[in-house]
Amino acid sequence: MPHTAHEKKRVLTRLRRIRGQTEALERALEGGADCGAVLQQIAAIRGAVNGLMSEVMEAHIREEFGQPAGTDAQRQARIEEMTGLVRSYLK
Repeated sequence: MPHTAHEKKRVLTRLRRIRGQTEALERALEGGADCGAVLQQIAAIRGAVNGLMSEVMEAHIREEFGQPAGTDAQRQARIEEMTGLVRSYLK
């Protein structure tokens, strides 16, 4: 989770952009837009969500690994958490 004011502002800006894109997609579907335009809008939303995920994940990695590792068990738990996050992101 972004913790600095600057990071939070960037994430919220991305989220608001995604909301606008999904609202535009909804209007396009309701208006019977061409399939090509709809697919293009879906691809744009997917790219925006991926960008948001990447930004939040980067903030999390900086937060988690910018601190001393602690015990071996704590270090292993942090590595497993990161591995799980990366795996879910890449699905």
